[in-house]
Amino acid sequence: MKIVVFGLAISSSWGNGHATLWRGLCKSLARLGHQVTFFERDQPWYANARDWTTMPDGALVLYPSWGAIRHRAAAELADADAAIVTSYCPDALDARAQMLDAARPLRVFYDLDAPVTLERVAAGDDVPYVGERGFADYDVVLSYAGGPVLQALRDVLGARRVEPLYGHVDPDVHRPVAVEARYRADLSWLGTWAADRQQALEGIFVRPAQQRPEAKFLIGGAQYPADFPWGRNVHFVAHVPPHEHAAFLCSSRLTLNVTRAPMVRSGWCPSGRLFEAGACGATVLTDDWPGLSQFYQPGSEVLLARDAADTVAALDLDDATLRRIGAAARERTLDEHTSSHRARTLVALLEQSAQPAPQAQLAEMEDA
Repeated sequence: MKIVVFGLAISSSWGNGHATLWRGLCKSLARLGHQVTFFERDQPWYANARDWTTMPDGALVLYPSWGAIRHRAAAELADADAAIVTSYCPDALDARAQMLDAARPLRVFYDLDAPVTLERVAAGDDVPYVGERGFADYDVVLSYAGGPVLQALRDVLGARRVEPLYGHVDPDVHRPVAVEARYRADLSWLGTWAADRQQALEGIFVRPAQQRPEAKFLIGGAQYPADFPWGRNVHFVAHVPPHEHAAFLCSSRLTLNVTRAPMVRSGWCPSGRLFEAGACGATVLTDDWPGLSQFYQPGSEVLLARDAADTVAALDLDDATLRRIGAAARERTLDEHTSSHRARTLVALLEQSAQPAPQAQLAEMEDA
């Protein structure tokens, strides 16, 4: 199968979670014998932090403007089996128009930010990658979130067929590694700053740091504002590249997962970082949200933190207990949540969606 993707970024993981997910997915698709061509607008902030340039059994097309690659896109679509536009793709509507002009490929939208998309639409905000027609022109819409979000994508944005394609992890990249002194901490948090995550982060990370001044707390990520409430025992690493994520996650007694507020409200939307930590065998302390138990069992595979007291209680657990929970999370991750699992799911969904409708169904559609 040849798949063409018009996405946000795969070449740089700076300030976005899409890149790591696409890298694992493309590598797994290549191992299954499929080919991916990925179109990415060459943005300066990604170019200055580019940490990945080679597509396995495929092509990465970096371009300065849509006009510069319009003909290349048309050529790639001409013999493609499926074409995928993603959320936050800066040329999503142009790519969609090009897909509609192409006769061959299955037309797919992959919303890796579905709860955020829906909240922005509900608020009346301009969502450039959606457009006035919503998702009505796509054959299938894939959603990073499950649960009620799937029906909302139909009702609000006119999606004809919606299927979940959850986050995942590449266990070749995220795996247990030796502790590194520079990342050693009692509690760590690895993630880009987001305003809609700040309240939760203060409640289950900043306040516990204030209550445990003798413990070391560590944040790794990008775009943190100058007025972030740093404390004397809260340390910071400006950017942790993907090849160092495992060392970061494995070097603390506990690592935190904090979900963006729209994803908490919608539920069934595990972050990629949750799977990364699980694959590393790190002991995860996570905020709670509907559907969490579908992915990891609270208490035995992850620990819950609803407030500062929960974080402090988790810090007081002995090392043997923490290691046992981390090992259980790794086993669950390898059994259910790898990039290989999601690649197989994606291929199955594309193959099913490409099948012609049964004659009885076609007759009903014509009668209607």
